[in-house]
Amino acid sequence: MKRFSLVFIALLFTAYIFILHASCHGKNPGRKISLKEDSAEKSRIIKKATVIKEFIKGKKINDRYCFLVDMNLPSGKNRFFVFDLAKDSVVQMGLVAHGHCKTSFLLKPIFSNQKQSCCTALGKYSVGGSYTGQFGFAYKLHGLDSTNSNAYARNIVLHSYWCIPEEEVYPLPTCNSSGCPMVADGFLQKLKPYIGKSNRPVLLWIFN
Repeated sequence: MKRFSLVFIALLFTAYIFILHASCHGKNPGRKISLKEDSAEKSRIIKKATVIKEFIKGKKINDRYCFLVDMNLPSGKNRFFVFDLAKDSVVQMGLVAHGHCKTSFLLKPIFSNQKQSCCTALGKYSVGGSYTGQFGFAYKLHGLDSTNSNAYARNIVLHSYWCIPEEEVYPLPTCNSSGCPMVADGFLQKLKPYIGKSNRPVLLWIFN
């Protein structure tokens, strides 16, 4: 009965999110979005970007932009950030799902690097080549830390899916992924230029 209830609640959330997703298509996707100057979220992002600047020194990694995913934030809030390392500013932000870890629905993320765990793995990733697969257009991800070293073998990729809305839905959550950083289709389109126009891989860091 408990498992049935969880599945039912998850289906209700998914149905509601689908409606929100559909309604967002009429809105202006190019509107300016910014974090509050004194927000705790912005402070965390700035600190992580400082770490990234040191990490990429001497490495063949894009030194202008990076992707930062703050899993400490609820899934219904924007927590995938495109950060301009030269200007110390967030230039894009969007929703991103976390893995369900083989449960019917997982409100808060549980992290694992184990194969077939269907969980999100923390750590730094190098965004690799693109391909078209089960979920359409996607980018392969290469884990750079011991906490996400199995990412490529686990088929953890950056892709979009219909159940992720284009705008925040908090206090509602988004749907879960099978461990991939799964975003809205419109947001993936915004990410493409940062990846495709770079002659070096973009760094993606999922942290908590």
